[in-house]
Amino acid sequence: MSRPWLSLFLLLAVGGLLGLIGNVAKLAAASGWPPVALLLWSLLGAGGLLCLLALARGEAPSLRRPYLRYYLISGLVSISLPNALLFSAIPHVGAGFASLCLAFPPLLTYVLALALRMEGLQRLRLLGILIGLAGSLILALGKLGSGDSPLLWVLATLVMPVFLAIGNVYRSRHWPEGARPLQLAPGMLLAGALLLLPLGLFGVELRPAWEQAAGAWWLAAEVALFAGMYALYFVLQKVAGAVYLSQIGSVTAITGAAVAIFLLGEQGSASMLLAALCTTVGVTLVALRPAR
Repeated sequence: MSRPWLSLFLLLAVGGLLGLIGNVAKLAAASGWPPVALLLWSLLGAGGLLCLLALARGEAPSLRRPYLRYYLISGLVSISLPNALLFSAIPHVGAGFASLCLAFPPLLTYVLALALRMEGLQRLRLLGILIGLAGSLILALGKLGSGDSPLLWVLATLVMPVFLAIGNVYRSRHWPEGARPLQLAPGMLLAGALLLLPLGLFGVELRPAWEQAAGAWWLAAEVALFAGMYALYFVLQKVAGAVYLSQIGSVTAITGAAVAIFLLGEQGSASMLLAALCTTVGVTLVALRPAR
């Protein structure tokens, strides 16, 4: 498979899996799972699975200082902060809106990458990112205008992409020399889980809710989705770069919103449809010109 087509395949796969993660989180919350507890145990399970896979392939995660620093920082800005916001906000704003907000990171990532001279200015890619951002703005304004969600949670959901953009750039800029994707994914997931533990000191519920069969199944689903997504996530970043990687948000937006509306019965809107069309055009334009 040629590099452009491999990049596009990975983009669609990672974005699709991430879109499902948000919807499963909503279903798990309805079955009694506290949002942050679900995230914590999902990350531990997925990190453990990928660690075993890495060991089986002879690519054990390194415990050297540069790697540990990479795990902690990427785990904080790419895992703990954005996903804690995502999982906590979904019961208040809906999985569809939360998923579509993930289309915001591309422009932020591109601006950061340009500022750090990690990327060159390419008109076609910039146009695609701007069209995707326009769709995100339409979505956000439509949600705020509907008045069906608390303003605080809407704003919290809109902050989430900022952390994702910072994480995209950090991981590319500080990728440990010689590291393979499967060496980095388990460390980032496990570090992200450990960084959630202090929240328990502030009254955040972290105990698992797997007493009932449904709770255990939802956890198993999230573990599988996280493991599958991050097994491919770092491969995509290595192959295509930070800005191209950020386009997973556009795919996630469409996948997550479609599942939320057509399978979970959430209310759709004209603004959501227009936003989906914009993100489709945007990701197509960017996919025509891989970052590397």
